[in-house]
Amino acid sequence: MLRELYIRNLAIIDDLTVRFEDGLNVLTGETGAGKSIIVDALGLALGDRAQNDMIKAGEKEAVIQAFFEIGDVHALPETGIDIADGIMLRRVISGSGKSRAYINDVMVTLQTLSETGKALVDIHSQHEHQSLLLPEKQRLIIDSYGGHYAELDKVHKLYAEVASLREEFNALTERIKERAHRIDLLNFQINEIDSASLKPEEKAPLEEERRILLNLNKLKDATETAYSLLHEADGACTESLALVIARLHDIQAFDPGITDTLAMLESAMPLLEDAAIELRSSREKYALDPQRIDEVQERLDLIKRLEKKYGDSIEDILAYRDSAAEELKGLQASDERLGSLEESFRKQSEALLLAARSLSDKRKKTAKKVEDLIEKNLKDLSFIHAQFRINVIQDTDAEGKYRTTSNGIDRIEFLFSANAGEPPKPLSKVASGGELSRVMLALKSILAGVDRVPVLIFDEVDAGIGGRTAESVGKKLLKVSESHQLLCITHLPQIASLAGHHLRIEKAQKNAGVRVVVHELSGEERQEEIARMLSGTVTAISRRHAEELLERTK
Repeated sequence: MLRELYIRNLAIIDDLTVRFEDGLNVLTGETGAGKSIIVDALGLALGDRAQNDMIKAGEKEAVIQAFFEIGDVHALPETGIDIADGIMLRRVISGSGKSRAYINDVMVTLQTLSETGKALVDIHSQHEHQSLLLPEKQRLIIDSYGGHYAELDKVHKLYAEVASLREEFNALTERIKERAHRIDLLNFQINEIDSASLKPEEKAPLEEERRILLNLNKLKDATETAYSLLHEADGACTESLALVIARLHDIQAFDPGITDTLAMLESAMPLLEDAAIELRSSREKYALDPQRIDEVQERLDLIKRLEKKYGDSIEDILAYRDSAAEELKGLQASDERLGSLEESFRKQSEALLLAARSLSDKRKKTAKKVEDLIEKNLKDLSFIHAQFRINVIQDTDAEGKYRTTSNGIDRIEFLFSANAGEPPKPLSKVASGGELSRVMLALKSILAGVDRVPVLIFDEVDAGIGGRTAESVGKKLLKVSESHQLLCITHLPQIASLAGHHLRIEKAQKNAGVRVVVHELSGEERQEEIARMLSGTVTAISRRHAEELLERTK
């Protein structure tokens, strides 16, 4: 329960402490006295957006603190902060518009403060009543009352999975379209390289062969001449050397000094013979087909073209080929992945539709229960002939398939008629502000049993009503206050007279300005306030009427 609200330097409030009790608490006072500022301040403590113009003129910062006694700690989001002795929410707003948030003096993010605040307090204002017209709000009401949390969570998760699969499938499909061109290119490149039958070490020998072939005639002539002079022609070197050696042998016996010379010449003979053999081989090698130069040149040209496309060497070309083959393998595997994705998408879509239909069935059953309960509560609120209907609608696309969202396949629509003989129409088209307030109160009455938020605040829920209707609204608020702490800003004495705790908000002069003051009313003070609310001016008649109202509530 909210026990205390402290406000400093907010709007026209300089320093104010407001204490609250269990059950129904009412805040009354003249228009502009500051009642809504107190609700706004509590909203800031709960994590509402802050603006720097909220700070009291001439001050550097505003501070708002709200202290709660906690019954069910499990209903609060996990923060890691000790809240066994209660929970203090604090918000400090600076002149720059920046703010700091604290839970039990531990600094937290604004999101953490807001999540904690939503678990503690539910504020209903005129703006909140208008939100009742939104289909999403209407869906939330049905799901809250029906307790469809597990089913809704399942739909959320399946929808997220299907959306992720759809996104991946579409992206892969798009890539596959682009991939077809890539596959064609890779196949062409691989075939081009494979058809060349490249060998890592073949380029250097080919270049050597080309050099020979380009000088073939010159090489052939030179080797033939050299071989002839060395070994084949009359008077060839080997023949002449043999004659020289023979002659020297003839004279060796006469001049032993010639022996060394003879030895050198004899050792030269094998070298000349080997050289002759090599020249003969070269001569035969150069006796090649003249067309061979074309073959070698074509081969080298092919290698050069492939090097321009795929790398600086045959090794690079072959490495590119392996890389292209690996990429091609991966791209071809995309077909398998696409098929797998398509199957997963189909299965998860079926699971989503099944879960959404199950949720839809539960919503329809819940909607019927809520219809009956709201009509009963509306009759309690002086809507004697009220009709309330809830349509659970499934929209379909052009192919007749359900339009599925993360919340299922349903669109919820509240229909309302306040008068007999008039068919129910969408709430947004037929309900006035006062009627909306009572419909919201009727909803809160039936949600009270399932709503774990302990504190409800109604900011002028009585707008646009009066008389017996106001009394009915008051009794309904009193009923809700049996299970919740209620804070209600009201201008109606019929409602104020029912409260267990009555606070009057007023402005008081302070030096050259004003300050907001809160009075806890009881006894004669409360009777005077009820009398003022009845007639505007306190008279003997309004006092008696106020006394009667207060007596009836005992």
